[in-house]
Amino acid sequence: MKGCMSTDLGIVTIDPEVIAKYAGTVAVECFGIVGMAAVNMKDGLVHLLKKESLTRGIQVNIDEENHISLNFHIIVAYGVSISAVTENLISDVKYRVEEFSGMPVDKINVYIEGVRVID
Repeated sequence: MKGCMSTDLGIVTIDPEVIAKYAGTVAVECFGIVGMAAVNMKDGLVHLLKKESLTRGIQVNIDEENHISLNFHIIVAYGVSISAVTENLISDVKYRVEEFSGMPVDKINVYIEGVRVID
């Protein structure tokens, strides 16, 4: 569902794809995250996504009251604290998406799909 906000001049509609693109950009800037992941359900393989297709690793749901919930599928760097990386991701994404969209973020689920060694 698209997010809608009424203003004095009309209605603003935000597509979930826009939120996903912005959230993906914020996520890959966080320390310890190598990138977004795409899981192939057929054979269970995980693929690291390129910057052009970040939105495939994120699901965005916007409910009737314009509350956002996000699901991230990420690959983390080897040797980092997963709990520290995810806490940083959640706080950064929540703050920046709320500022960007003007809609509250209710829930962020993070799924670690793999670990990669960074040179």
